Parts: sequence; structure tokens; C-alpha cells
Amino acid sequence: MASVILFPAIDLKEGQCVRLVEGEMSSATVFNDDPTAQAQAFERQGFEYLHVVDLDGAFAGAPMNALAVEGILANIKIPVQLGGGIREMRTISRWLDKGISRVIIGTAAVRDPTLVREAARLYPGRIAVGIDAKDGFVAVEGWARRTHVSAQDLGRSFEDAGVAAIVYTDISRDGVLKGLNIEATLALAEALSIPVIASGGLASLADIERLLQPDCKKLAGAITGRALYDGRLDPAEALALIRQSRQASTNEG
Repeated sequence: MASVILFPAIDLKEGQCVRLVEGEMSSATVFNDDPTAQAQAFERQGFEYLHVVDLDGAFAGAPMNALAVEGILANIKIPVQLGGGIREMRTISRWLDKGISRVIIGTAAVRDPTLVREAARLYPGRIAVGIDAKDGFVAVEGWARRTHVSAQDLGRSFEDAGVAAIVYTDISRDGVLKGLNIEATLALAEALSIPVIASGGLASLADIERLLQPDCKKLAGAITGRALYDGRLDPAEALALIRQSRQASTNEG
């Protein structure tokens, strides 16, 4: 259980921190117009790793919120994983050189799997694949296009690629506070040897408690967004639960 990480999310749209409902850009709610201040707040609260998404970049196919991301990197010390519009090797290299700890490749994992393999070879431990699915099938280009590729098939295709993690998002749960889709996330984790991070729908402390149950031990962690911004999830309580679980695991070991 020591590897379980709770990732607070900063989703960037036009330089602001927003949250969407099921990936619809028209549903954006602005929660903070200062992404750097938001990142610093998450760091002060005790989070160990930050999850950032360039939403505009995901639709455009190239970075669109670079200044906001660079501002975050310059002002916090915890590691940052970044997704959204990362579809070329030069983009991957540029972000890793700037201090991003891990990049998340989503659309390009479907369109250009060779890119994922080459990046994982060049940057071991620093490449993740984002699998965003609805009804079990992958969506790309900011979730605007559905494919006929299943989440499990896409994950399996990278089993031998050296990918550091899979970030699995249930689109139908994202931003609607219905709770994590543990069943689908565990099914993916059981099918793969790659660590899986759950995303989409985390709503309350009950989701953290569920994440820490023995059957979820294969999961590497979860991403939380709207529940934090809405105040439905208390950071101190959530992180305390995770620390307690780690301590118990250490004592048992």
C-alpha cells in the first residue's frame, strides 16, 4: 500500500483552473484563476504529487497552457505529471527538460503507439499512458472522438513497452461526483502488469476508504478534482487515511 498516491488535479483552460463535466468544455467551472497559487495550496496541504492537464492542448493537439504549467513548476517542489496535447517527441522532451516528472500520452497512444514505445525507451520511468474510456471504449482528442479500441486492449498493447503507469479515466464519471469506477479500474489493473491510477468521479472520503481496501492493492493511486474544489473531500482527512494505511502496511511487513 505504500505506493498509493492521491493526486490533486489542476485542469487548465485559458490559463485558469477549471473542472469539466464528462469532458465537455462548455461545462467548465472556473475554480481558481491562479494555477500557481492552487498548486502551492495543494503542496501546503501535504499532497505528494500533482496531476496537471492542459485541456486546450488536448483539443488542439499541442501545448496551449505552457505559461501556466511553467509557473507551477517554478513555484512548487513536489513532482508533477502532465497530460494534454502531448503528441510529439519534441513536446515530450521539452516538458521533461523543463522539470515535468512524468508526461501522460493519451491520443497519441492510439494514433501513434510507436511514439510511446520510443519515449519510454528514451525516458524510463517518466512516460505514462492515459486511457480515457466510456462504456469500455477509448476516446481521444480531448474525448471528442470515440474509438473502437477497448481500454484493456490498449493497455495490453503497451505491456512490454516500459510504460511507468496507466491513468485510467471513466469519462462518464468525470466531474459528476458519482464515485470512482472501482470495478472497471480493477479489471484493467488485473489484466495488466503496469501500475494503474484511477481517475474520474472521486467524490468523498468513502472513495479513499474504498481505494485502501485489500482488493485495491494493485492500484497505484487515484486522481481527485472537483471533490477537492467543492469541499466535499477534506485533504487532511484523506491524506491522514493514506498515511495510516501506509503505517499499518509497514508494521505488518
